[in-house]
Amino acid sequence: MTQAASTPATQAPPLEATDEQLLLRYRDAGDVEAFETLVHRYEKPIYNYLLHYLHSPSLAEDAFQSTFLRVHEASRAYSGDRPVRPWLYSIATHLAIDALRKEGRRQAVSLDEQQTTDEADLGSLLNVLKSTVQTPLEQLETDERAKWTRQAVDDLPDRLRAVLLLIYFQGLKYQEVAEALHLPVGTVKSRVHKALLALNTAWRRNHPEGR
Repeated sequence: MTQAASTPATQAPPLEATDEQLLLRYRDAGDVEAFETLVHRYEKPIYNYLLHYLHSPSLAEDAFQSTFLRVHEASRAYSGDRPVRPWLYSIATHLAIDALRKEGRRQAVSLDEQQTTDEADLGSLLNVLKSTVQTPLEQLETDERAKWTRQAVDDLPDRLRAVLLLIYFQGLKYQEVAEALHLPVGTVKSRVHKALLALNTAWRRNHPEGR
């Protein structure tokens, strides 16, 4: 048997290794290249997520750096059976919430009142959200809609905004979001539904003529 054939999976080239393999390699051998590969792999998606969440390049950059500092600090205790992606987003989300609290920039918005809508309205709103995800907000056809969507998402309570950003802006699956936020999958689905209802109600309130 050749040496190459006996090479364990965790020794695959960094670009071909899984997230978990990279972190295990860093944990066990202090492989800096493996850690740098992991950082590079998530640099754009996590930074963009934080930028959507914080709307401040400087706060997003600080939170991004802090995210991987936390990963570095916790790497020795990392268990290889824990998926890395939802863990990263869990750290990033908590740091973003902390940053907003420190900045004092969030204002509580109560959306606890009963809200009703029909499936057609929810479908239309979902299409708006999807189009927002697929193209940058600044490139949306209507600047008014882009501004409204951004503000409406910002005004959601953190518990609703987080699931919306993770699913529709970052493309995480419900199970990954549940792991990232330490919630049951059913709770994640419920919060997504409540977020869409809240946005739909806000849209109707601000666009009474159906514009």
